[in-house]
Amino acid sequence: MDSARSDAHVALKILVAGGFGAGKTTLVGSVSEIRPLHTEELLTEAGRPIDRLEGVEQKTTTTVAMDFGRITIHRDLLLYLFGTPGQDRFWFMWDELAQGALGAVVLADTRRLGDCFPAVDFFEHRGIPFVVAVNCFDGARTYEAGYVADALDLDPGTPVVLCDARERESGKEVLISLVEHAARRHADQRRP
Repeated sequence: MDSARSDAHVALKILVAGGFGAGKTTLVGSVSEIRPLHTEELLTEAGRPIDRLEGVEQKTTTTVAMDFGRITIHRDLLLYLFGTPGQDRFWFMWDELAQGALGAVVLADTRRLGDCFPAVDFFEHRGIPFVVAVNCFDGARTYEAGYVADALDLDPGTPVVLCDARERESGKEVLISLVEHAARRHADQRRP
C-alpha cells in the first residue's frame, strides 16, 4: 500500500525494520490503535540452523510476512505501520513493502547490533529517510546514541533514539522522530 491521498484522508506508510528478534512486532503492537495484524509463526527445528538465537534464546516465534498497524493522527491523517520480517530469507518482500513509504524505523538490539546493518544499507541505498531506534532490552548494556551512530557508520544527521518497544509513549516518540526527520529531508531536497 503506497502513501495515498484521497478526498477523505491522507495515509502515510512507515516501515519498521531491523534484525531478527529486535522487537519490530512489539513496537507495531504497542503503538497501533487497532488490533495489529501479525504473521507470527512458531520457530521450528527446520529453521534452527538458519535462525541465530544468540542473545534472544527465549524467542519462540518469528514474523514470516509482515506486521500491520494503524495510528490516526487526525481524522484526515493516518499512519500505516508495516513491520518487516527480520531474517534474510524474507528480505525479498522489503522492496514491495518500501514502495511509497514516507520513511522507516530501523530497530536495533545492542546485543546483536550487526543484525540491523542490512536494514540500514537497504534504506540508505534507496534514499528512504530512516531513524535508528535502539530497543533498550532489560539486562542489556545501554549505549549512548552517538556511540551507536558511530558503530553503524550512519550518515551525519541520521537520528538515533533510545526506546522501549513495549511502551506506547516510547514508540510514539520514535515515530515522531521519524516524521520530523523525513519532513526535514523532503524540505532539504526541495531547496534549490
